[in-house]
Amino acid sequence: MYEAYFCLTTKPFELVPNPQFLFLSHSHRKAINYLTYGLQERAGFILLAGEVGSGKTTIVRNLIKDLDEDIALSRVFNTRADARQVLAMINEDFGLVVENKDKVTLLSELYDYLVELHAAGRRAVIIIDEAQNLSVEVLEEIRLLSNLEADTVKLLQIVLVGQPELLSMITQPELRQLRQRIGIHCHLEPLTRDETEAYVYHRLETAGNREAVVWHEGAFDLLFHYSGGVPRLINLFCDFALLCAFAEESRDLTLELLHEVIGDITWDQQESTSATVQLRELKVRTGVSGSPEQRLTALENLWGEGGEMVRRLEARDERLQQIQLESMRRMEMLLERISDRLGALLVAGKGRRGQ
Repeated sequence: MYEAYFCLTTKPFELVPNPQFLFLSHSHRKAINYLTYGLQERAGFILLAGEVGSGKTTIVRNLIKDLDEDIALSRVFNTRADARQVLAMINEDFGLVVENKDKVTLLSELYDYLVELHAAGRRAVIIIDEAQNLSVEVLEEIRLLSNLEADTVKLLQIVLVGQPELLSMITQPELRQLRQRIGIHCHLEPLTRDETEAYVYHRLETAGNREAVVWHEGAFDLLFHYSGGVPRLINLFCDFALLCAFAEESRDLTLELLHEVIGDITWDQQESTSATVQLRELKVRTGVSGSPEQRLTALENLWGEGGEMVRRLEARDERLQQIQLESMRRMEMLLERISDRLGALLVAGKGRRGQ
């Protein structure tokens, strides 16, 4: 709606993950390098974790876009499923018939398919999104898939993508074998203050006009304060800021405008951001950033104290949904104001022609 007014070729802050707008913060660049290395070296399990809205899906889509042609891909979206259902989704992605087949048959046919794929000089990758929703039993079944091997090479790579509570799940004793098989592990951190500003300008420039609006002094500080550096929230707030500026026929994003747009729909964002900061400090204090063995030991030590952090971050998803619902309500109000203004302009125009 406002693209032409701001001389943009497309909307710069849509919530739909789009690899075209991928912004390489320090954390995102590191995650892409880790994932690429893991796929090239054929690591059995790769783990990508990050907060809600941190950009995991955008990175995964970018990864898929750049996959080699010799890779057969299965991507599992629905993770609230049992082991048989997950296996059926995997086989179906690979083009296998799954109707009226039990788990043993599905597993046997998957193995035959992977052997044929290997004989043809190709390989298979499974990406499981929202993996934190899987039960311990299903995660153990997925771990067993990694036992499908040829004489000298693994036939399958598995990428687990999920929210921070996935890290807590894999520290459970029942999943110690899965934990030991994770060859690559990366965690997406929220953007810093400076990265938030660079991110906004990057998306505006990608959409056709880096200078579409004028950001008043302190505007980016306020945006970072409310969003906590979470890309999805930054997109949400900036989209409404542009819509509000358009409705007011202005190109200035003042502190007053930003407060009006985002202040009253982020009533508890500070608590969520605080939980993220505390978790960062906890990770540093316990040495999670060390070697794989040190990370696993530290994560086990985090179980008691980190559990509370994880529970607070789980609540973040519910709060984000509330923010999005409230934002839709505010969008409807802004659209009504714009419609009324356009109607008045049309009436005025007809009046002038009549004279």
